[in-house]
Amino acid sequence: MESIDGRLIVEVPLIDRATDPVQSDSPAADPTALAKEWLPADGEDRMLMTVSTVDAEGFPRGRTVMLSEFDGERFFFHTDSASQKVADLTANPKVSLTILWPGFTRQLVVQGTAEAAPPDEASRAYETRSPYLRQLAWLNDAETAILPRAEREQRWAAYAARVPDPVQPDNWVGYGVSPHRLLFWVSHPDAPSRRVEYTRTAAGWKHRHLPG
Repeated sequence: MESIDGRLIVEVPLIDRATDPVQSDSPAADPTALAKEWLPADGEDRMLMTVSTVDAEGFPRGRTVMLSEFDGERFFFHTDSASQKVADLTANPKVSLTILWPGFTRQLVVQGTAEAAPPDEASRAYETRSPYLRQLAWLNDAETAILPRAEREQRWAAYAARVPDPVQPDNWVGYGVSPHRLLFWVSHPDAPSRRVEYTRTAAGWKHRHLPG
């Protein structure tokens, strides 16, 4: 899988179905530890995910963004403060994240509540972005979107020449999603696939198997 700027490459994981926790009859007790095991470690290329919010009319609205990091408890992503995502989350912080691995080998769905990320976390995430994505943070706005293609390309090239290393813009914001439900799925060509659902309760995490 490659990102829009050609940098994001995520290899298909090798799955040992004899020991895989989703296929196991005794799933892992801690879903956040399992998520940490699945997701890229610090310094590795980021993955893409679909962020689904609820808009003002009550409809789900999904879009694909980069999973900036998972700190063992919260899933972070970053965006423009003027985006529809921010408007939706301001009115309703409930959110769903869908992360799909290449080749449809694994999927992780997270339901939870989004809160604004600390400024230092947002700054750290911005610094790890590629030059393309740092420039995109400055030019991905409504004014630029309505321009003809040739003019958008000219504006992009002119900005890149003028500002080769853009600093973090004021409208760059982040959100951390604290999960109350996680759903893990792994493909299994030799049997019906299944999912493991974890739900957070006052007593801790509870799990159950669901059809795939």
